[in-house]
Amino acid sequence: MAKALVIVESPAKAKTIEKFLGKSHYTVKASVGHVRDLPKSQLGVDIENNFEPKYINIRGKGDLIKELKKEAKKAKKVYLATDPDREGEAISWHLSYILNIDEKEECRIEFNEITKDAIKKAIKNPRSIDRNLVDAQQARRVLDRLLGYQISPILWQKVRKGLSAGRVQSVTTKLVCEREEEINSFIPKEYWTIDLIVKNKDGEEFTLKFYGEDGKKIELENEKQVKEILEIIKNNDLVVNKIESKSRRKSAPKPFTTSVLQQDAANRLNFTTKKTMMVAQELYEGIDIKGEGTVGLISYIRTDSKRISEEAKEKAKNYIVESIGENYYKNQTKENKSKKDDKKVQDAHEAIRPTSVERTPDSIKDSLSKDQYKLYNLIWRRFVASQMEDSVFDVLNVECKISNLVFKATGSKLKFDGYTKIYNFTEREDKILPSLSEGENLKIEKEDPAQHFTSPPPRYTEASLVKTLEELGIGRPSTYAPTITTILNRGYVEKDGTSLLPTELGIIVTKILDENFQKFMDVDFTANMESQLDEIEEGNAEWKKVVEEFYSPLKEAIRIAMEKIEKVNMDEETDEICEICGANMVIKYGRFGKFMACKNYPECKNTRPIVNKIGVKCPKCKDGDVIMRKSKKNKVFYGCSNYPECDFVAWNKPVEEVCEKCGSYMYEKYSKSGKKIVCSNKECKNEKIVEDE
Repeated sequence: MAKALVIVESPAKAKTIEKFLGKSHYTVKASVGHVRDLPKSQLGVDIENNFEPKYINIRGKGDLIKELKKEAKKAKKVYLATDPDREGEAISWHLSYILNIDEKEECRIEFNEITKDAIKKAIKNPRSIDRNLVDAQQARRVLDRLLGYQISPILWQKVRKGLSAGRVQSVTTKLVCEREEEINSFIPKEYWTIDLIVKNKDGEEFTLKFYGEDGKKIELENEKQVKEILEIIKNNDLVVNKIESKSRRKSAPKPFTTSVLQQDAANRLNFTTKKTMMVAQELYEGIDIKGEGTVGLISYIRTDSKRISEEAKEKAKNYIVESIGENYYKNQTKENKSKKDDKKVQDAHEAIRPTSVERTPDSIKDSLSKDQYKLYNLIWRRFVASQMEDSVFDVLNVECKISNLVFKATGSKLKFDGYTKIYNFTEREDKILPSLSEGENLKIEKEDPAQHFTSPPPRYTEASLVKTLEELGIGRPSTYAPTITTILNRGYVEKDGTSLLPTELGIIVTKILDENFQKFMDVDFTANMESQLDEIEEGNAEWKKVVEEFYSPLKEAIRIAMEKIEKVNMDEETDEICEICGANMVIKYGRFGKFMACKNYPECKNTRPIVNKIGVKCPKCKDGDVIMRKSKKNKVFYGCSNYPECDFVAWNKPVEEVCEKCGSYMYEKYSKSGKKIVCSNKECKNEKIVEDE
C-alpha cells in the first residue's frame, strides 16, 4: 500500500513527526534546510531580465534530492511541512519545483507546535503554497545578494579581502560604532542630591529626598544650590504636608516573542542570542521525555506575535486554578490587540509557549540538558505568568516641607504577589515607612548631600542590541541571532565581557560605507525596506518592482564609489624588529586575524604571530608567559608562550595570585554578583570577591 510522503526541514523534526503519524501510513523525510539557492560563485540575479533569480541545486545535496524524488514518485501524496514563515514557504516552493508538484496543489501543511494533535490537524488541512510569502523571501534574498555581492568587492579592493557588506549587518555594525562615538564624546554633567535622615514623634527614623520648591521639581546642578538649601533647613524641623495612600497594580508580562526571549535569556541566563536560538530549536523540534517518547516542548520559535490560542489559554487557566489557586487566575475577557497581532491571528503564529502547561519544568528536568531546562523553565514560567493576576502593592507617598522646600519619601508593601509567584527573578524587600500624620513635625538627624556625575550611555549587549533592532524595525525575529554572529565573526565587533564594541576594522568599514552608501546605511531606509517586504507578503506590492526601486540608486552609488574611495592602508608599524633583515615589523590583517609581517615585504617574507601577554608567568613551567589565544571557533583561551614544550592551557584568565590554601594558580571568574578570583583546583573551592577598582 502506497504511503504519503511528508517533507520537513530537519532530521530531528522528521523523527518526531514520523512517530506521531505512524510509519505504516507515512514516510517523513528531511530536506535539511534549502535545496535550491542562488549560486555562491556569482551574483545569480539577471539584472537585465527584470532581476530574475538564477536558482541552482545546492552543491552537496544531489544524493538527498535523488532520494526525495524517489520517495515522491512512489508516494500517494506529498505534504510539504517546512517552517511556518517566509523562509519555510520558500523551501516548500523550491521542493515543489524539484519534485514537479504544482504549487497550486494543496500540498502545503503547517503547524505551530510539534505535537500529535497539531500534526494530525495539519495533515487534514493542507493548502496551496502561498506565493506572496515566497515572493517576500525572494525579494529579501535578491536585495541582500545585490547589495552584498556588489559592495563587498569594493571593500576587498579598497581595504582587504574577505570583508563583506550586508543590508542588515552593516547597519547593525553602524549602531555599535555610533554608540561608541557617543561614549567617547560624552561630557559628564554634575548634579547633586540631598537626603535627610529624619525622626518622627515616636523616634522612628526614615529617609527623605529633596524634590523641589513649591511643588515644582528642581534639579540640583552645583554645590552652591545645595549650600543654599542646607542653610534654609538648618536648625529647622520638617512638617508632614501631605500623605497619600494608594494601591498600585503591576500586570504580568506577555508571553515571549523571539526578540524578548533572546533578551530575557541573555539577561537572566547569560545566553548569547545564538545559544538561545539553538537550544530553543531543540525544544521545538522534540526531546525524548521519559515515559512519553519524543515530543516538541514549545511552540514555533520565530515569531513577533504575542497571541495565544484559546485552547492554550483554557489549559493555562485550569492549571493555575488547580495548582496555584483560583485567586491567581486573571480573567482576560477584554484583550487589547495591536494591528500586528490582528494580522498574526490570520496565520498560525502564536507567542512562544509550552505545548503542554501540565509538562512543568521540574517534572521533565531529568530528560533535559542543563541549558534546555533553563530555557524551558523561563518559557514555561513566562507563559503561565501571562495568564495570572496582577501583583498588588500598597504604596504610601509622603510629602514634607520646610519653608517652601519639598522633600519626599515613598514606601511600598506587597499586598498580593499575583503573577510574581511564578515569574520573579529579583529579591524584593518591602520599604515600610513609619506611622505618620499630616501636620506632624519631623526632626532632622542627618543631612547627606552628595555630588554625582551623569554617565555615558552603556555599550550594547546582545540583549540591548536585539531590543534596539526590534524597536527600529531592522531585520526580523529570525535574523537577530545570525546578524550578531556575523558581525562578531567578521571582526567588525568584539566582546568585552557581555559588552559589544566596534573594532578598528569595523569603524573603518562603517565609515567607508556610510560616506559612499549613505542611503543604504540609513536606519530608516533599512526599516522601510522591511516594511516593503511585509507589503509583498500581504500581497500589496510586486516584489520585482520593490527590488528595482532599491537597485537604481545602488547602481549609481557603486559607480561613484569605485572612483571615489581611496585604498586604505591598515598596516600598523611597530617597534618590533625583523630578525632577518632588521626592518620594522608591521601589524597586518589576514584571513585569521592580525599577524606581524616585515615592512620590506615582498623582498622579506618574514612573519610571526602577535603574542598577547597578560602579564602572568606560566603556572606550570614557571618560565614562559601566559598569552591570550583564540580557538578555531574564535573562543578566547590562555596558553604558555613556550608551547609545545609546555602544554599549559586554560579557558579562564589566570592571575598572579596563588591560592593560600593549596598553592594552585587562581583565575578570574565573572558572575552576577561581580568579579571573583577562584582556585583552579576543583577540590579546593577557595574563592574571593574582587572589589572594583
